[in-house]
Amino acid sequence: MTDKQDDLVWHKVLAKDELPEGRVTSVTCKNRTLCMTRYKGEYGALDNKCPHQGGPLGEGSIENGLLRCPWHGWDYHPITGRAPGFDDGVETFALEERDDGIYVGLPKEQAHINTVGDLMMETMTNWGVKQVFGMVGHSNLGVADALRIQEDQGRLTFYGIRHEGAAAFACSAYGKLTGRSAACLSIAGPGATNLLTGLWDANVDRAPVLALTGQVETQVLGPGAFQEVDLGAAFGKVAQWSQTVLHDSRHTELMNLACKSAILHRGVAHLIFPDEVPKRQLQEPPAAGTPTGRLPSRSIAPPEDALNAAVELLRGAKRPVIIVGHGARFHMEPVVALAEQLKAPVITTFKGKGLISDSHPLAGGVLGRSGTPIASWLMNEADCLLVLGASFSNHTGITPKKPTIQVDFDLLTLAKFHAIDVPVWGEIGVTTKALAKALDGNSITEDQTADVAARWKIWREEKQRRTLDDQGKGINAAVLFEKLGRAVASNAIIAVDVGNNTYSFGRYFECDRHAVLMSGYLGSIGFSFAAAMGAWSATQEDDPRFKGRQVVSVSGDGGFGQYLAEINTAVKYGMNITHVLMNNGELGKISKEQRAGNWEVWQTSLHNPEFAAYAELCGAMGIRVTKADDLDAAFEKALSHPGPALVEVMTDAELV
Repeated sequence: MTDKQDDLVWHKVLAKDELPEGRVTSVTCKNRTLCMTRYKGEYGALDNKCPHQGGPLGEGSIENGLLRCPWHGWDYHPITGRAPGFDDGVETFALEERDDGIYVGLPKEQAHINTVGDLMMETMTNWGVKQVFGMVGHSNLGVADALRIQEDQGRLTFYGIRHEGAAAFACSAYGKLTGRSAACLSIAGPGATNLLTGLWDANVDRAPVLALTGQVETQVLGPGAFQEVDLGAAFGKVAQWSQTVLHDSRHTELMNLACKSAILHRGVAHLIFPDEVPKRQLQEPPAAGTPTGRLPSRSIAPPEDALNAAVELLRGAKRPVIIVGHGARFHMEPVVALAEQLKAPVITTFKGKGLISDSHPLAGGVLGRSGTPIASWLMNEADCLLVLGASFSNHTGITPKKPTIQVDFDLLTLAKFHAIDVPVWGEIGVTTKALAKALDGNSITEDQTADVAARWKIWREEKQRRTLDDQGKGINAAVLFEKLGRAVASNAIIAVDVGNNTYSFGRYFECDRHAVLMSGYLGSIGFSFAAAMGAWSATQEDDPRFKGRQVVSVSGDGGFGQYLAEINTAVKYGMNITHVLMNNGELGKISKEQRAGNWEVWQTSLHNPEFAAYAELCGAMGIRVTKADDLDAAFEKALSHPGPALVEVMTDAELV
C-alpha cells in the first residue's frame, strides 16, 4: 500500500454501512476491480485477484477470521491481505471512512503503454478493416482492449454478437458485398470452433475475412489445458493462411500478411492469440503496418492464345449467351457492355442473381433449381456460352453440352468439373473489355432482344397465375415475393437463407439494382439474418456503393431459429434491418425431398414460438401476417421502421 497520499485519486466505493459486518464484495474503480471487506468493524480494500490463480476474492467469504479464495481455498487476512504462514499476500489500497461513505485511494493513471495487441490492431485498421463482429471473453481480453482503443479513435466499429457463428456469417456477407475484409473475434476453444461454419461459407464463396481467435496461455499450451483446442489444425482447411502470434513474432508483419492473404486469396486469414501475448507491453513499439507497397495490381490480362481462341469461338456464334456468377460481381459494367454489343442475353447463376437488372432488355433471369424457365430456354437455344465468374457445379444448371468459354481469375476453377472448350485465365473486367474490342464489327450474332422479351412475357403470365393458388393453408410464396418486390427499395441489399423460401425468392423476385447475398456453395441454413447484420454495417460506412441502402433478409422458420437471438444484437446497435420470416411450421424443403424420394415425411415439423411476439419482446418491431391482403401494409410499416423489424408471414409449405 502506498503512503504517498498526494499521488492518490480517491473514489467512493461504498455507502456508509452498505457492506455488512463479516462480508465481502467486489467494486469497480475506473478500470480496476477491488475486493472490499468488513471485519471487526474495520474496512479493507484488496486487489480482487488471488495472486495464485487469479480467483475473484470479492466472490469469496470470511471464514474463521480469514478471507477465503473461492477458487482454491487459499486464505488471506481480510484487512491486511497477508497469507498466514506464508510470505505472499494480496495487494491492499489506501482507504478512508468519510461521512458520506467509504473511499479508496488509487494511484493516478499512468499513460497507456502500447501492447502487442495495440500494434497489431492498429495495423489491421490501417489495412481498411473497419467492422469487427465477435464476443469478448477471458482468453481474448488483450485483443479486445486493443480493439476498444481503435474504436475509441473512430477507426472501427465492434459488434458484440450472441453466437460466434453469426459473427463469421456477418463477416462473410460483408466480404461478399464489399470485396473488403471484416474481422471476427472469439475466445479459445468453443468460441473459436463456433466460427467454423461461417468461415467455411466465406472460404467456398471467396469472401475475404480475418479471424482473430484467443488461445490458452503459451505456458500451458500443448498438454490439453482448459478450453485448449489445436486451432492450427481446426482451421487448417478453412483458412488460406493461419499463424500463431508468439512473444518474439514480428507482430507487424504477421498482421500485414494476414490482411494481405485475406485480400489476395479472397478467403479466410486466421491469427491465433495466446492469452498473454497481446497484453505484452512494448516500450518502443515499431511503426504499425500499412498496405502501401504491399498489394500488386490484380488486373490479370488473359494469355493471347486463350483470348484469340475465345474470340474465334464467339466470332462464329449466332446465338451466344453470357452466363455470370458471383465472381463477376465487381465487373458487371464491361460485361453488360459486351452483351449490348453482341445483343446477347445475360443469365446468371443463383449466386449471381441481381448482378444485372431483370428490367434490362437482355437480362434472362436465373439458371438452375432456383431459377426461371427464361434462363433455361435461352441457354438451350444458344450455340455458344460465355461463362464469367461461375463454376459448373450441379446447382448452377449450366449445361456441359454447348461450346463454352470460361473466364476466371482462379486457375483451379477453370474446367473444375469437366473439360471446357476454351478456358481463359484472366480478370473478368479486363477480359470482357478485350473481347469487346476484338469483336467490334466482327461478329455474326443475332439480336436476341425480342426472344428475351417474349420469354419474360410468358413467365410473368405464369407467375401471375400462380399468385391465385390458395389451398387455405397459408400465404402463397408467389404472392409474397410479388408484393415484397413492390415494397422494397430498388437498390435494397437482400440476404437470403436456404430452403424453399430461397428457391421461391430466386423464381419470383425480380431484381432491379438490388444486391443479393446468400450462402452459395456451402448452402448453410441460418445465414440470412447474420448476413444482414454484416451488410448493414457496410451501409454505415462512407462507401457510396452501399451507404444508407435498405437492408432486408428473408428466411424460413427453420433458418431464423438458428440464430434468432441475434435480433437482440440488431436492437442493441440500432440496425435498421427488415426480416421477412416465412413460417410454415416445418423444414419444407426437406419434407419435399422426402416425398420425392418416396420416404416417409419424418422429423421435419417444427415447434415455433410466435416470432413476431418474440421480436417485440426483444425490443424490435414484430408484425404477424396471416392474410395475403395484409402484406402490403405490413411491409410498408416494417420497412419504414427506423430499427430492426420482423414480418412473420404464415405461408403454405406446398405453394413455393
